[in-house]
Amino acid sequence: MDALYTAVATSTHGREGRSVSSDGKLDLQLGIPVEMGGSGQGTNPEQLFAAGYSACFASALGLVGRQAKVDVSEAAVTAEVGIGKQGEGFGLAVTLRVELPSEVDAETGRKLVEQAHQVCPYSNATRGNIEVRLVVE
Repeated sequence: MDALYTAVATSTHGREGRSVSSDGKLDLQLGIPVEMGGSGQGTNPEQLFAAGYSACFASALGLVGRQAKVDVSEAAVTAEVGIGKQGEGFGLAVTLRVELPSEVDAETGRKLVEQAHQVCPYSNATRGNIEVRLVVE
């Protein structure tokens, strides 16, 4: 693959540290969620993954919508990223909740969401590695 763009970020001190992008536009304090025994101060890798995946999937949905001549510009994508024990380590699971405009019928919406799942780079990266559940609302 020839990269069109490469994002660069550096993190220090793990889940209780800081993540900074090479251009300085992203500079975040990290913290362990309360549910995992932390203070809940700062964001965490799962929230960052959820933000990236939901934004990317929304873009992929827009692309397939335009190709099908269906206006999905008002769609909202919510990514729920769960983390839990998996064997000796930890694993992730994702639920993508896609809220489509009321003008889009259920069958068309489902087809577009499934097509977006084939186009989205995050979906392609996770396919076969983690469970990704699609929910059309």
